[in-house]
Amino acid sequence: MIDAQAQAADGSASLHYEFEVTGGDFAKAGDASSRVKRILQAIGAPSDIVRRVAVACYEAEMNVVIHAVRGRVILDADLERVRITVEDEGPGIEDIEQAMAPGFSTAPDSVREMGFGAGMGLPNMKNCSSQFEIESLKGVGTTVRMVFENA
Repeated sequence: MIDAQAQAADGSASLHYEFEVTGGDFAKAGDASSRVKRILQAIGAPSDIVRRVAVACYEAEMNVVIHAVRGRVILDADLERVRITVEDEGPGIEDIEQAMAPGFSTAPDSVREMGFGAGMGLPNMKNCSSQFEIESLKGVGTTVRMVFENA
């Protein structure tokens, strides 16, 4: 984990944390999103934002565990908004539009048997965030960027 506290341009404090995620490590799956949640609670972020960030961050982290070799969850937060970036090194997403369809999944049967891979991860991330962006290169990996603001 890398953590830092910096001054934003307006003089307010901003936070930056990075958490490594290992593909296939279901024993530690959810650790990064739990830490993000605790950090946001500790700084007094509104409970609605904490809840939405926790759900979206967990979904993104699970996608790294299920599909990628490795990745990282990056938290940038200040008093105005929370930004979560999840970058992975993995197979990439062949058809992002198809992957965004609720219920679509490329998770292997072994993952589905554990109760994951229902195809709701990307739709849940988009629904929870104020802004959602996804980029993917086949054979390289995927980056998801989410911004959370008060509704």
